[in-house]
Amino acid sequence: MTPDERIGELRRLIRHHEERYYVLSDPEIADTEFDRLMDELLALERAHPELVVPDSPTQRVGGRSVEGFATVEHAAPMLSLDNTYSEDELRAFDDRVRRGLTEGGVAPEQVVYVAELKIDGLSMSLTYERGALVRGATRGDGTRGEDVTSNVRTIHAVPLSLRAPVPAHVEVRGEIYFPRAAFERLNREREDNEEPPFANPRNAASGAMRNLDPALVAKRGLGAFVYQLLTDAASTPPSHSATLALMRQWGLPVETRFRRCLGIDEVLAYCAEWRDGRQALDFDTDGVVVKVDDLALRERLGSTARCPRWAIAYKFPTQQATTRLLRIEVNVGRTGAVTPFAVLEPVWLSGSTIQLATLHNEQEVARRDVRPGDLVIIEKGGEVIPKVIGPVLDQRPPGALPWVMPTHCPSCGDALERPEDGVVWRCPNASCPARLRRSLEHFASRRAMNIEGLGEALIEQVVSHGLVRDAADLYRLTVPALEALDRMGARSAAKLVDQIERSKANHLGRVLYALGIRHVGERAAQTLATHFGSMDALSAASEDDLQRAPDVGPVVAASLRQYLAQPSNAGLVAHLREVGVGTAVAEPRAPIDPPLAGQTFVLTGTLVGMTREAAEAAITERGGRVTASVSKKTSFVVSGTDPGSKLARAQELGIAVLDEETFKHLIMKS
Repeated sequence: MTPDERIGELRRLIRHHEERYYVLSDPEIADTEFDRLMDELLALERAHPELVVPDSPTQRVGGRSVEGFATVEHAAPMLSLDNTYSEDELRAFDDRVRRGLTEGGVAPEQVVYVAELKIDGLSMSLTYERGALVRGATRGDGTRGEDVTSNVRTIHAVPLSLRAPVPAHVEVRGEIYFPRAAFERLNREREDNEEPPFANPRNAASGAMRNLDPALVAKRGLGAFVYQLLTDAASTPPSHSATLALMRQWGLPVETRFRRCLGIDEVLAYCAEWRDGRQALDFDTDGVVVKVDDLALRERLGSTARCPRWAIAYKFPTQQATTRLLRIEVNVGRTGAVTPFAVLEPVWLSGSTIQLATLHNEQEVARRDVRPGDLVIIEKGGEVIPKVIGPVLDQRPPGALPWVMPTHCPSCGDALERPEDGVVWRCPNASCPARLRRSLEHFASRRAMNIEGLGEALIEQVVSHGLVRDAADLYRLTVPALEALDRMGARSAAKLVDQIERSKANHLGRVLYALGIRHVGERAAQTLATHFGSMDALSAASEDDLQRAPDVGPVVAASLRQYLAQPSNAGLVAHLREVGVGTAVAEPRAPIDPPLAGQTFVLTGTLVGMTREAAEAAITERGGRVTASVSKKTSFVVSGTDPGSKLARAQELGIAVLDEETFKHLIMKS
């Protein structure tokens, strides 16, 4: 290719990936791959300045605005940052800074920097007028972004008003992010609904902030940190470290682990410290941002069209591993979704042994061109979910053939179906043993009916022996029938029957969640149960009636109505009623608030006498809320053994701390 042709090709590729990242929140390549494309384009344009055009990706920051939100113009551009991946590149940055600050032919020996953890989230601008929040806007293309004020206002970490005294006009910039606990909870809900999990918290935060329904955003448990201040010069401190301290005084969320570093060696020590220490954080960080501390020196250094010369982002190396793809199998979910997954030679990666990795769907397998027998590269997306990046093509074994999606269900043999406009193949057989097993696993799970002792292996036996054909049959199991199964003695069988019997007393919300209705997660199930009071009232409700329940929208209402309209599902509800499950009538929503209404709890450490799930359920059943992080709006922090940083944060803010005994007393009294 000529330079002109290669520049055109690079611009097309970069624009495509910007669209996937900034607009669709669904990137196709890793950050390092994108950075290499941008670096190559920058180098070619420097070598051929006559080929630079105003709409080149190097002349702007990001993608265009997403439709559905008003577009707003930023008072000052929201610039990007150059990235670096090595110690040598960080030292080269320091050399450039010191050369840029040369006076009288002499460069300073050391520069004072501030090193901050790089939050893996969505960039955001927050504007305050006379101390009140008036606007929240995404970065967009750096000049214009989307007005998402209504969504920002639902994030508890973002103060709606600042502590005085503050200037008349204040704009701060930072990141909206997913705390790890909230992210893991969201992915559990998506997996429960057989939706693909988010690869990392950044994509999930971006998707949440682009939701047009603020009520749904409010449920996500998003967090926020700010790191930049724009206001009048008279109100701006002389240094970045002093600015961070001032913003904290105003009540803004500032990540407190930043460090003022004298010289690049102290910066490198900070990076090394957090390269391993980041695993203990309750949020994801993908690197360290290094900034010149003195704001006057920043002015002297200036900026390019894309990024400031006084700052750089050091990215932690993505932890990857290479292993053999033994085979590709498919999993049949409880709603019949048939999805491929990779079976791998066991390999150690980011703190755990990886043997399985999702491949999402047939199209994803073809796009990545992974084949059984390949040596493949895997990594943990967002340090959480194992994923296959792709094959090592020069080591592909001879004769390795592309994988072909099966045409029939591997469990029951029925022909698989896929809508013309869909990507997911499904088994249509409601009596499919694999669907039944997955449904029973969910039904018995801790967050549903909580039947201790009824695990995957035992479910496999009771289904294969014909003892259980639906969830209601669990309540017909007898000690002699269970005793006849492998590895089941009389005591184990009696204990399981007792656990199954005890589960009949579960609240209607748990029963509703245990049914595994698509889009009906724990919170929606709890809300519906409290609002309608009984399964009979719920079954008789129309879609409009269902939407009158708090926080229940058209998607949940339609899915529930469709589920109950199917004869097999209505039959299951009836069978459960016959065995005494779902018959307990809950009190309909009372006009008075439940005892913990308006109270927000944060749990830290290990509770000895109850599981964290039980504690969360006890709080929510009494009208309280459980959040992942401590803020000034937190009512109580419940502290178990080995509490983390949340306890120190609570003490710093003066939040009431409950030990386990006091918490139990509060719950019993409520």
